[in-house]
Amino acid sequence: MTPLIDSDDLVDAQGVAEILHLSHRNTVSQYQRRYDDMPRPIVNLGGGRTKLWLRSEIAQWAEKQAAAGRTRPARRVSG
Repeated sequence: MTPLIDSDDLVDAQGVAEILHLSHRNTVSQYQRRYDDMPRPIVNLGGGRTKLWLRSEIAQWAEKQAAAGRTRPARRVSG
């Protein structure tokens, strides 16, 4: 049986970039190559199409990175 997923817990590359304090969503694919332990998308339609991750998995991974001292500073929001 497939587990149920709350659609509010799904994030695209832009959402992952925001959680990880990355400037660009394209950097997410670089992180996927660089960090073997980074959560993989749970939806991957392939060929440049949408990928979706679980927000909770990305947030937990980000906390692990912070604990290991491997984080980026939060982006400044001009306003």
